[in-house]
Amino acid sequence: MSASLSIVIPAYNEAIRLGDTLVAVVNYVREHWPGGEVIVVDDGSSDNTAAIAREIFNGSGKLRTSVISYRSNLGKGRAVRLGLLASRGDVALFSDADLSTPITEAPKLVEPILDGQFDVTFGSRALNRKLIGVHQPWRREQGGRVFNLVVRLATGLPFWDTQCGFKAFRMGVCRPIVEAATVDRFGFDVELLYLAFRSGLRLKEVPVRWDHNDGSKVSVVSDSFRMLNEVGLIRQQARRGVYDGAIRAVHDLKSP
Repeated sequence: MSASLSIVIPAYNEAIRLGDTLVAVVNYVREHWPGGEVIVVDDGSSDNTAAIAREIFNGSGKLRTSVISYRSNLGKGRAVRLGLLASRGDVALFSDADLSTPITEAPKLVEPILDGQFDVTFGSRALNRKLIGVHQPWRREQGGRVFNLVVRLATGLPFWDTQCGFKAFRMGVCRPIVEAATVDRFGFDVELLYLAFRSGLRLKEVPVRWDHNDGSKVSVVSDSFRMLNEVGLIRQQARRGVYDGAIRAVHDLKSP
């Protein structure tokens, strides 16, 4: 049986741009992954994000689609985890709702997993900045660089961009770390990569095309402090053994 792909899109008040995004994603998956699925996780939106997703999915033919929706805004990290855990594909890729990284970049992440080379692959803006079409405002871009330096120092992760919203997982071995993750806001990427790294999984940072889109939900000041606090929380939980069970579970899944 051929491998299958799930695309997970977390969305919070994305009614304005979600329509174009879903049309592009649905058409891509139907053409290249007819046995795949697309999942939208509506993270407590106050607009008609979920209704737009359902309307587009109704016209998606036989493609497997679903909308997970709930009333409270629980955070992007929680939305991504719920989508990943609901996915049925061999590989699950989550993408930001604005498609800052075009969905056509998916093979860069998916193929190395399907080829058996890696277990987690993730897009990076840092490895080849020539692939960035529209840059973030200078202050936000420099803040991202500082944050990733802090992440490297605090966690030992040897990567240069943990925050690009384009990541893929071989779910057969990654499910325990997704279940064990606890960070619900913007530091969730770091936690997932940290758990995968600590579990001995094979990770690959991949340069991808990327364009800044206006309408970001991230506040440069308040959310930067929150993300730094979340990195500290990840270290504390690692010292307390919070993640030990998940790491053992991954080791068991990797064993022949």
